[in-house]
Amino acid sequence: SYPNCIGNQPDTGDTTWVLLSTILVLGMMPALAFFEAGLLRSKNTLSIITQIISGIVVLTVMWQAFGFSLTFGPDQAGIIGNLDHAFLIGVSYNDCNPNAPHIPAAAYAMFMMMFANITPLLMTGAYAERVKYRSFIVLTIFWEIIVFYPVAHWIWGGGWMQKMGVLDFAGGIVIHTTAGVSGTIIAIYLGKRKGFEKYGGEFPPSNIPLAALGAALLWMGWFGFNAGSALAAGAVATSAVASTQIGGSFSGIVWIILSWLKGKPSTVAVINGVIAGLAGITPASGYINSQYSIGLGITLGLASYLSVYIMKHRLHVDDALDVGSVHGLTGMIGAIAIGFCAQKSINPAGQDGLFYGNAHLLGIQIMAVVVAAAWSGLVTIVLIVIIDKFIGLRIDDSEEEHGLDLVEHGEYAYHKISMVDNYEEPAYNHINHGVGNI
Repeated sequence: SYPNCIGNQPDTGDTTWVLLSTILVLGMMPALAFFEAGLLRSKNTLSIITQIISGIVVLTVMWQAFGFSLTFGPDQAGIIGNLDHAFLIGVSYNDCNPNAPHIPAAAYAMFMMMFANITPLLMTGAYAERVKYRSFIVLTIFWEIIVFYPVAHWIWGGGWMQKMGVLDFAGGIVIHTTAGVSGTIIAIYLGKRKGFEKYGGEFPPSNIPLAALGAALLWMGWFGFNAGSALAAGAVATSAVASTQIGGSFSGIVWIILSWLKGKPSTVAVINGVIAGLAGITPASGYINSQYSIGLGITLGLASYLSVYIMKHRLHVDDALDVGSVHGLTGMIGAIAIGFCAQKSINPAGQDGLFYGNAHLLGIQIMAVVVAAAWSGLVTIVLIVIIDKFIGLRIDDSEEEHGLDLVEHGEYAYHKISMVDNYEEPAYNHINHGVGNI
């Protein structure tokens, strides 16, 4: 059983903030679906939405059945929890989790569930338009169990990294580094989509307003993601709100300027730039001041923009929506930045960084990033090779031509601009069974 809350009762203000943050982070997942769908071709709109919405429900079932317990249950040799709290047994509505002494344990479990859910779903943008739906489900389930639960336990659940003093306020290592590295590896393994060279890797987006709406909702939800991680309403949450807005905005400014220098200021560039800044500020948002957030935001914008250019136009890696550059690299940079500019005066639960006389923190932050990246990369390689061998990972060329919406789900996102002229039910059924030509 968990200890009583401080003052024997959960703090209503803190509980309210964490519950609201939980809902905000849940909203980020359909927002991610809209963001990605708008940036993809119209024939793959529903596939990405279906992957993310179905991912939410599968991952929720896993979290309440065993995921929370493996991540935050009693520590086993610093590596993983146990099954004491399977099906949320003993997770109280009245008493507190040691990690969150002001709110009910169940509120903490629900908030952390949203982080567990969104992490593997971030990878969908890297391998979009190419992966079989059943392979997506299998990959997501096993990646969550073997990568997310252990890494989250190491850093947040009382595991070996937490005992060393590794800091990750809201998931730069646990979430963005792991998903970014894994997504990039899957994209490389799958190979390029048809037409990659024709478009220089930048396929024309189907619905930029939808992508912008998704980005706006992600931006709004990110305050729950970051400031909710304070697990209390107060000074640290306020600091996280400020850093989040500053980091995202300064990164967005960099992308606007760079895209303008290349030609014209791009809508896609500004929303990608903001997302890159939000992702990178995430691990540091509760530990650094507003001035360092400016420098970090600019650094994140420059690094992510350059990374997209190198990955797509120099290395020709078809990371469809630049997950490795916009989430993975930025998460690593933000996590390492903690080692330089974290301040105990901002967050007494943190540590001072190198700029405040503590070089040790920088060392362990770099170690944590390297280990998390290596573990997620290794597991991902093993998983995709096994999945590809037994059930196949990538759709075939003709299916890619038709689009995943039709081939995998038997639906169109936009009937009036569908690939079939003079839509008729028999023709639709004919194609839906994989024997027609479009």
